[in-house]
Amino acid sequence: MTEAALGPSSSGSVMLELGPEVGALILHTPPELDRAEIEISARRRRAWPRTHSQVRQRYTANGVQYAAVYPNLPAGEYIIWRDATTCAAVVTVVGGQVTTQRWPD
Repeated sequence: MTEAALGPSSSGSVMLELGPEVGALILHTPPELDRAEIEISARRRRAWPRTHSQVRQRYTANGVQYAAVYPNLPAGEYIIWRDATTCAAVVTVVGGQVTTQRWPD
């Protein structure tokens, strides 16, 4: 199944529901990763399937930024994958919060 490639976001286009055990991750990236699909997976549950999000232009009050948004994540540690086998970073998602992470150089 092919997913449609979405264009730049507009103001207020991302809604996040947070709860005591559910958070979200915003992964800020360089412009070169625009439209890239970046996968993450729960660190303790490596057998669980990965999920992905597409990097998109995000228009903010501070100008254009590039980011992938991962909503509705159970609280815990996640691996951000550089490719199919290489870990780019490990991030902790906290319930009730939006966690932000920068793509590593």
